Amino acid sequence: MGKRIIKGILSWVLIFAIALILALLINRFVFFQVKVPSGSMENTIMTGDKVFTLRLSYLFSDPKQGDIVVFPYPDNEEVDYIKRIIGVGKDKIEIREGILYINDEQMIEDYLLEPMREEDFGPVNVPEGYYFMMGDNRNSSMDSRAWDNQFVDRDKIKGKAIFKYPNFAWLNK
Repeated sequence: MGKRIIKGILSWVLIFAIALILALLINRFVFFQVKVPSGSMENTIMTGDKVFTLRLSYLFSDPKQGDIVVFPYPDNEEVDYIKRIIGVGKDKIEIREGILYINDEQMIEDYLLEPMREEDFGPVNVPEGYYFMMGDNRNSSMDSRAWDNQFVDRDKIKGKAIFKYPNFAWLNK
């Protein structure tokens, strides 16, 4: 009877060990979760929302304009940022009187919280293999317009945001 109990306990330990290893592998190689600390992506992603990010999104394709991605902040790679890709390699980015132009074409951005301040920026040309990032809350976003290292290297993109959900405070208690 003692052997049966030990065998039962070992089978449960094995199940939990396999589950833990699978969870770690999925988190490391498939997707991960980030909590958004600021309002730079509002109204698309609100402060405190949690976002699932798929690491495999760009395994067989390149990031595209409009994708929301997670990457290390180019001026301090210990901090992760989440922003929208505005420009891809060879794009010319310019803001004139608060209106975004890509390759001299005015962009219609229906996801913006409010119109951009009437400011000018650029033009800048995005190098091949790099991306120009901006937050959706343009008037309160620390993004490519303000960074010392303006562009994000393709190899630094950790994944594409695929699903968001609000941070329910009562679940964290």
